[in-house]
Amino acid sequence: MSEYLPPFFQKLRGRYPDVFDRHEALAGACHAAGPLDRKSRHLAKLGVAIGARYRGAVQSQVRQSLQAGATSEEIEQVALLAATTVGFPSSVAALKWIEEVLEARETAGAPDA
Repeated sequence: MSEYLPPFFQKLRGRYPDVFDRHEALAGACHAAGPLDRKSRHLAKLGVAIGARYRGAVQSQVRQSLQAGATSEEIEQVALLAATTVGFPSSVAALKWIEEVLEARETAGAPDA
């Protein structure tokens, strides 16, 4: 899981630790279940999050994709590819959410990949 956890997520995790532990165990099992490398898994999950229009999930997967070695160009291409599947408005929304994460990283002085 990404190092960044929104405050409300942290609050829920503290309130329901067993639920979150089991969720993380399921996520770990899903990640280990196939041949995709870490970067590919997070880029795939980014595509799913874009299709679902889940801003928090998109931004989480952007952070995790970067940590796994993806470039901002690779991440943006995922959002562009989504346009022909889930629609241009969803793609544009995702590009905005991606930009927010990338700009925050620049402000914090974090490397892009």
